Amino acid sequence: METLTNITLDTPAPMASETLINVTPSAAEKIRELMAKEGDAEYGLRMSVLAGGCSGFQYQMGLEEAPTDKDQVFTSNGIKVFVDNKSALYLAGVQVDYKNGLMESGFNITNPNAQTTCGCGQSFR
Repeated sequence: METLTNITLDTPAPMASETLINVTPSAAEKIRELMAKEGDAEYGLRMSVLAGGCSGFQYQMGLEEAPTDKDQVFTSNGIKVFVDNKSALYLAGVQVDYKNGLMESGFNITNPNAQTTCGCGQSFR
Protein backbone atom coordinates (compact mmCIF):
# COMPACT_ATOMS: atom_id res chain seq x y z
CA MET A 1 0.00 0.00 0.00
CA GLU A 2 1.38 3.43 -0.92
CA THR A 3 0.84 5.89 1.91
CA LEU A 4 -0.40 9.32 0.93
CA THR A 5 1.14 12.19 2.88
CA ASN A 6 0.47 15.87 3.53
CA ILE A 7 -2.88 15.32 5.23
CA THR A 8 -4.37 18.21 7.20
CA LEU A 9 -7.58 18.47 9.18
CA ASP A 10 -10.18 21.22 9.15
CA THR A 11 -12.84 22.08 11.67
CA PRO A 12 -15.99 19.99 11.45
CA ALA A 13 -18.42 20.59 8.60
CA PRO A 14 -22.04 19.45 8.24
CA MET A 15 -22.33 15.68 7.88
CA ALA A 16 -22.95 14.30 4.41
CA SER A 17 -25.88 11.91 4.38
CA GLU A 18 -25.71 10.18 1.01
CA THR A 19 -22.25 8.60 1.25
CA LEU A 20 -19.84 7.68 4.00
CA ILE A 21 -16.91 9.58 2.44
CA ASN A 22 -17.07 12.43 -0.05
CA VAL A 23 -14.05 12.72 -2.36
CA THR A 24 -14.04 16.18 -3.96
CA PRO A 25 -13.29 16.56 -7.68
CA SER A 26 -9.81 17.98 -6.95
CA ALA A 27 -8.98 15.07 -4.61
CA ALA A 28 -10.34 12.57 -7.16
CA GLU A 29 -8.12 14.09 -9.85
CA LYS A 30 -5.01 13.80 -7.64
CA ILE A 31 -5.88 10.23 -6.62
CA ARG A 32 -6.29 9.25 -10.30
CA GLU A 33 -2.88 10.81 -10.99
CA LEU A 34 -1.32 8.75 -8.17
CA MET A 35 -3.06 5.58 -9.40
CA ALA A 36 -1.72 6.15 -12.92
CA LYS A 37 1.76 6.58 -11.43
CA GLU A 38 1.33 3.20 -9.70
CA GLY A 39 0.44 1.72 -13.09
CA ASP A 40 -3.09 0.62 -12.29
CA ALA A 41 -6.07 2.93 -12.61
CA GLU A 42 -8.28 0.25 -11.03
CA TYR A 43 -6.87 0.73 -7.53
CA GLY A 44 -9.02 2.18 -4.77
CA LEU A 45 -8.41 4.58 -1.91
CA ARG A 46 -8.02 2.87 1.47
CA MET A 47 -9.01 5.09 4.39
CA SER A 48 -8.66 4.03 7.99
CA VAL A 49 -8.43 5.46 11.49
CA LEU A 50 -5.67 4.31 13.82
CA ALA A 51 -5.01 4.96 17.50
CA GLY A 52 -2.20 7.48 17.85
CA GLY A 53 -1.21 11.04 17.16
CA CYS A 54 -1.41 14.00 19.52
CA SER A 55 -5.19 13.84 19.96
CA GLY A 56 -5.87 10.10 20.10
CA PHE A 57 -6.68 9.07 16.52
CA GLN A 58 -4.99 9.58 13.18
CA TYR A 59 -5.95 9.02 9.56
CA GLN A 60 -4.22 6.63 7.23
CA MET A 61 -4.75 6.82 3.48
CA GLY A 62 -3.22 4.75 0.73
CA LEU A 63 -3.87 3.03 -2.57
CA GLU A 64 -4.88 -0.63 -2.65
CA GLU A 65 -5.66 -3.06 -5.42
CA ALA A 66 -8.86 -4.47 -3.91
CA PRO A 67 -11.01 -4.35 -0.77
CA THR A 68 -11.02 -7.12 1.83
CA ASP A 69 -14.15 -9.07 2.69
CA LYS A 70 -14.47 -6.95 5.87
CA ASP A 71 -14.55 -3.61 4.03
CA GLN A 72 -17.34 -1.27 3.14
CA VAL A 73 -16.87 -0.03 -0.43
CA PHE A 74 -18.10 3.35 -1.66
CA THR A 75 -17.64 5.31 -4.85
CA SER A 76 -17.28 9.08 -4.80
CA ASN A 77 -16.46 11.14 -7.89
CA GLY A 78 -15.39 7.94 -9.64
CA ILE A 79 -12.98 6.87 -6.87
CA LYS A 80 -13.53 3.55 -5.11
CA VAL A 81 -13.07 4.00 -1.35
CA PHE A 82 -12.35 1.03 0.93
CA VAL A 83 -13.10 1.42 4.66
CA ASP A 84 -12.99 -1.24 7.37
CA ASN A 85 -16.06 -1.42 9.60
CA LYS A 86 -14.31 -0.07 12.71
CA SER A 87 -12.91 2.97 10.88
CA ALA A 88 -16.31 3.62 9.30
CA LEU A 89 -17.59 4.65 12.75
CA TYR A 90 -15.16 7.60 12.73
CA LEU A 91 -15.35 8.45 9.03
CA ALA A 92 -19.09 8.97 8.47
CA GLY A 93 -19.52 12.25 6.61
CA VAL A 94 -15.80 12.86 6.02
CA GLN A 95 -14.78 15.02 3.06
CA VAL A 96 -11.42 14.41 1.37
CA ASP A 97 -10.15 17.40 -0.61
CA TYR A 98 -6.85 18.22 -2.30
CA LYS A 99 -5.29 21.67 -2.14
CA ASN A 100 -2.44 22.68 -4.41
CA GLY A 101 -1.10 26.10 -3.49
CA LEU A 102 2.12 28.03 -3.19
CA MET A 103 2.33 27.66 0.59
CA GLU A 104 0.77 24.25 1.06
CA SER A 105 -0.22 21.25 -1.02
CA GLY A 106 -1.81 18.02 0.12
CA PHE A 107 -4.94 16.17 1.07
CA ASN A 108 -7.27 17.92 3.49
CA ILE A 109 -9.75 15.92 5.59
CA THR A 110 -12.83 17.57 7.07
CA ASN A 111 -14.43 15.33 9.68
CA PRO A 112 -17.77 16.29 11.27
CA ASN A 113 -17.16 13.68 13.99
CA ALA A 114 -13.91 15.25 15.26
CA GLN A 115 -14.38 17.01 18.60
CA THR A 116 -10.89 18.51 18.46
CA THR A 117 -7.85 18.41 16.20
CA CYS A 118 -4.23 18.87 17.19
CA GLY A 119 -1.84 21.62 16.14
CA CYS A 120 0.14 19.31 13.86
CA GLY A 121 -2.99 18.71 11.75
CA GLN A 122 -2.50 14.95 11.66
CA SER A 123 -4.78 13.68 14.41
CA PHE A 124 -8.20 14.17 15.99
CA ARG A 125 -10.38 13.17 18.90
